[in-house]
Amino acid sequence: MRTTSLAAVLLASACATATQTGQDMTPEEAEALFTARYERTLTRRPGDGIGKYDTLAPVAGAPDAAPLPAAADPTSILSRETLDAATAFAGRNNSSAFMIWKSGELVTESYFGDFDRDSLIVSQSLAKPLGVIAVGRAVTEGHIKSIDDPVADYITEWKGTPKEAIRVRDLLGMHSGLLPQAAAPDKDNVLNKAYLHPFHDDIIVNDYPMVTEPGTVYGYSNATGDLLAILIERAAGKSYEDWLTEDLFTPLGAAGGEIWMNRPGGTPHAGCCILLPAESYLRLGILLAQDGEWEGRQLLDPAFVEEMKTPGADFENAGMGLYLGTPFREWRGASGNTDTPMLNSSWHSEPFLADDLILFDGNSTQVVYIVPSEDLVILRTGDHPPTDPRWDNSYLPNLILSDLAASGE
Repeated sequence: MRTTSLAAVLLASACATATQTGQDMTPEEAEALFTARYERTLTRRPGDGIGKYDTLAPVAGAPDAAPLPAAADPTSILSRETLDAATAFAGRNNSSAFMIWKSGELVTESYFGDFDRDSLIVSQSLAKPLGVIAVGRAVTEGHIKSIDDPVADYITEWKGTPKEAIRVRDLLGMHSGLLPQAAAPDKDNVLNKAYLHPFHDDIIVNDYPMVTEPGTVYGYSNATGDLLAILIERAAGKSYEDWLTEDLFTPLGAAGGEIWMNRPGGTPHAGCCILLPAESYLRLGILLAQDGEWEGRQLLDPAFVEEMKTPGADFENAGMGLYLGTPFREWRGASGNTDTPMLNSSWHSEPFLADDLILFDGNSTQVVYIVPSEDLVILRTGDHPPTDPRWDNSYLPNLILSDLAASGE
């Protein structure tokens, strides 16, 4: 209880300071809040995020957000047996939301426990493809000239340093050369500070170490994902949360929510930690299924979408912000290809039945399957599935694809 109370007191103090004087928290306040956040993480389960975010800012979303059109007769698209089996699978696996979208219609939509269509779902790493798509919008709108630009063109502190070699595409595909994600038992380790510190943005830009040549090694990292918010704010000249609302969610008709800030009036996290209704995540998948087009407007250049689906060096099952279903791998970890069970790895009992399947796949199996050839998107969000029986990452899409093939859809 002491840690939570300390964080609350520091947050109230920081908010009052920011509101009354326009000044940031003092170094002493920042260090105390960092310590409180770190101590709170010590009680979390392996693989969980910070747990309870102590500084949230609104992300307004589309002012006219409305539900996606629902199919008048879902059984004309998928059999009742398939719909029931898929929903039951989601329900017994600690899900919060389950949706199937096909060819412009929401085929089914289910919520579990206390969740409903307005509930804000903690994104986990669904925030990472959101960040990549947000950068794609900045490219489309001309704020970023090319994904082959040096990031130092926008984060100018890197000019004249080894980080000047990092390109925008290296951030998007987790090939930045920056220190990968790892366990950090020491509180003052840069991995902890880059995630939990109230000035995490300054730490990532100025202190986070570069360990390999950019573009050569896949290195999954929250810090690399968080850099996308800083990149957009520098390139577009507006806050990341405003960019999401005005330039992505509004044209998508997507509802907003809240995002974790490093401090009041500070910088949001883009590598994790946004809370949105499940349908907003689904719309991101639909946008990619439609090659970057939404209701006749090209929000993403099709060439950018193709780049997202292209594997980079060192990890054949990862593109930019998403994973690739082909080639088949029984076990696939977030941090690279693996042939053995590991923490936060996904098990596949069989190959996906569509070679073009791509997916968002975050911690706790927050997953969005996208099959462009079938104009199909499937979403499951929720808590960690049970370990016995283990989650099968191929079950839902293959169940649905088998039904579509049998019906000739």
